[in-house]
Amino acid sequence: MLNTANILTLSRIVAIPLVVACFWLDRGWSQWLSMILFVLAAVTDWFDGYFARRYHQISRLGRFLDPIADKLLVAAALLMLVNKEGPLSGIHVLAALIILAREILVSGLREFLAELRVGVPVSQLAKWKTGAQMVAIAFLLLGDAVPPIIGEIGLALIWIAAVLTLITGYDYLRTGLRHMAEDKPTAGGGE
Repeated sequence: MLNTANILTLSRIVAIPLVVACFWLDRGWSQWLSMILFVLAAVTDWFDGYFARRYHQISRLGRFLDPIADKLLVAAALLMLVNKEGPLSGIHVLAALIILAREILVSGLREFLAELRVGVPVSQLAKWKTGAQMVAIAFLLLGDAVPPIIGEIGLALIWIAAVLTLITGYDYLRTGLRHMAEDKPTAGGGE
């Protein structure tokens, strides 16, 4: 069912190619447009949750698409920021790898725990991680269209997000391992 919350979630996915295209135009105005589109897409994450809860628009489609839209937006932005001469080069690539690896790990854990009918609520620290990550990416998207201090702040924030990513990823992993330890062996084995 398409409702306001789901439309906002879908808009995040639709924004991804626009953010990428504007970033690669590599003009001052296009970098600003890329950042604005990214920020608008990131903000829809809060609004789709608000509308879903406030107006009872929680749906299976929304529960499926929301985390995917978030991960696609962040992954696309990080991947295009990682290049030889880009803001996420050298050692800074490690921060992007930490963030992407955690997203994959948490997605797998959530899928595993969902089969066991175990929900994992989003912690306050994970919300701070997301906030730092989104602001960092927004700053980094501006590249040379702004003074270098903005990029330096973006790099500091991406490392803060990477550290928070490790902490929250460990929390999710610990929860998942607890449930894996309770697992009884089955005849067919795993995949």
